[in-house]
Amino acid sequence: MIKKIISRQNEAVKKVFSLQSSKGRKKAGHFIAQGVRTCATLLQSVKLIQLYVTEDMLHEGQTLLDTASLSEDNLLTYVSNPIMEKISTTKSSSGIVGVFKKPKTETQELGNGLVLARISDPGNMGTLIRTCAVMNGKSVVVIEGCDPWSPKVVQATAGTIGAVTVHELSWDELLAKKGDSQLNALVVKGGEKPETMSEKNNLLVIGNESHGIPTKWVDQCDAKITLSMPGKTESLNAAVAGSIVLYLAFAE
Repeated sequence: MIKKIISRQNEAVKKVFSLQSSKGRKKAGHFIAQGVRTCATLLQSVKLIQLYVTEDMLHEGQTLLDTASLSEDNLLTYVSNPIMEKISTTKSSSGIVGVFKKPKTETQELGNGLVLARISDPGNMGTLIRTCAVMNGKSVVVIEGCDPWSPKVVQATAGTIGAVTVHELSWDELLAKKGDSQLNALVVKGGEKPETMSEKNNLLVIGNESHGIPTKWVDQCDAKITLSMPGKTESLNAAVAGSIVLYLAFAE
């Protein structure tokens, strides 16, 4: 059965709209994703709460549920265009918004992957998470950065955020939880080549776009990694540099 909502003041609409804020996401334990591709990818690994579609996207919405073998009733809701504009965060709505449950990670151990230290740009964070997933990374640790479950980050991951385990920790909590995982600080100079990292129990630490990794944190890492740059430039965008290092370290 397909539900239908036409009022922008509907309580369900208000709840979806609240997920545009970090406070709303934390309270509900849910997040939103937009577009066929992103929702389809998330459906492979994250629990769907509700899928909202406009009239001209009803077929695509039903196809998404069928492909994911979701036969439960009431997972698909048709909404008017004004409502879709309200719950969507993009300038040009795709006509599909999915509400998903945030995975619980408190008890899960860290695996190889990334530590995003004070990454503040949603696009950079999303790109790095996506690269980590592509390179078969298992964990992404977010420390004092932007919200990894914000719509902009989720969109930048193209839904692959569901393929990794996201831990939101403080630096001290990371040190206490890392176990035998090795922390590799990505620094501008003085570090080892990316190829010295192995796929097992290695976490690449990437710092803030402007200020890098705090010196104290670098000193507490197990190793330093530097990306060779033969051109006449001092540094790369954080997402680009981190993606290159992940490829060089983990690609077969």
